[in-house]
Amino acid sequence: MTNNQKSILENDENNYFDEILSKITDEELIRSKKNKPESLHDLVDILLQRVPPKDIKNISTLLQESMQPSISLSIGGDLQSFSIKIGDTPSLIFEKSIQKEMQEYIQNRFDVDQQVLSQKTADIARLISLMNKYLGDAIKSNNDGSSNVKNIKIEIESICPIQSTKEDLNKLQTKLVEAAMTIENEMLTVNKNLKSGKNEVLILERKIDSLEKELKQTRENSKRDYLTGALNRRSFEEELNRFESHFKREKQDYAIVFFDIDHFKKVNDIYGHDAGDIILKTFSALLMKLTRDTDTIGRYGGEEFIAILHYQNTLELYKYIERIKSVVTTNKFIYKDKKIEINFSAGVEIRSNTQTSQDTVSQADKLLYQAKNNGRNKTIFWNKKEI
Repeated sequence: MTNNQKSILENDENNYFDEILSKITDEELIRSKKNKPESLHDLVDILLQRVPPKDIKNISTLLQESMQPSISLSIGGDLQSFSIKIGDTPSLIFEKSIQKEMQEYIQNRFDVDQQVLSQKTADIARLISLMNKYLGDAIKSNNDGSSNVKNIKIEIESICPIQSTKEDLNKLQTKLVEAAMTIENEMLTVNKNLKSGKNEVLILERKIDSLEKELKQTRENSKRDYLTGALNRRSFEEELNRFESHFKREKQDYAIVFFDIDHFKKVNDIYGHDAGDIILKTFSALLMKLTRDTDTIGRYGGEEFIAILHYQNTLELYKYIERIKSVVTTNKFIYKDKKIEINFSAGVEIRSNTQTSQDTVSQADKLLYQAKNNGRNKTIFWNKKEI
């Protein structure tokens, strides 16, 4: 090797070293007790202390969910692109620039949710204010009218017909007429105000009905992954707990199926992330269509989906996988004018084989990775059967 070649190689190594060093966090430097790593070996020691790759993926998924507004129905395009980026490469969460972006998105989530909540509650506050005003007017008018009538009654009772003159009676008559007119005018005003208030109240009631529907829809949407429509990780865990309760109470067995789209990163690299999104949405829609309403489909992270299925016998699970495999493999996914062929791998475990629900999930995950390591495009069951 010539001196020039050695110099080029050293420059490449130095550039690579500087690039990796720029991605090391201050906290990692403190933990490593190296104020300034001087070699790639030093960097390796620091990087080995990081979280295992599988755990990084789980953390990345949780971070994505934490950045999504829980009340607002709108998801910004920038956030969607950012979530896809860290979903494809979870290790990016260690980079300082990425962590700063996450902080900004999380703060934005709080701001957006707070703003929407403030807007939604304003109409309720206005309704309460209107009702207080018009009811207060009605009560005041009623009190004033009652007071006038009471005073007149006292005057009438104090009059002695024998001693009273015609002039006294005329004055009393005038007061009675004036009181009647005052009460009539007050009632007209109250009725007019109440009618106007009733219309405003009806408008607000319609708004509040609409708000209740929006909040109900928001609660439903908050359970689902914003891209695919499948249950998100948190809601899937809630459903898993529900299935587990049935299992413990009624001995009703269930199965966990872990799905993973084969070579999904390659699809993104060749066709772009928009194509990847279309495939994720379509695959999710197929799973939900081919799965009973009483069962559950969730997005576990990235291109991984997970199902919880009630079943009567093993043959039923075989047929379920065969139906999905038949639809996926005999059709091509369309993106613009391109037809993209995909396959999937899966692992299937049943609850009665394990100690806990989380064990069932872990075993299905292991069977999935076994299917991927054994050539992909296959499903491996707990009993070693392959489809």
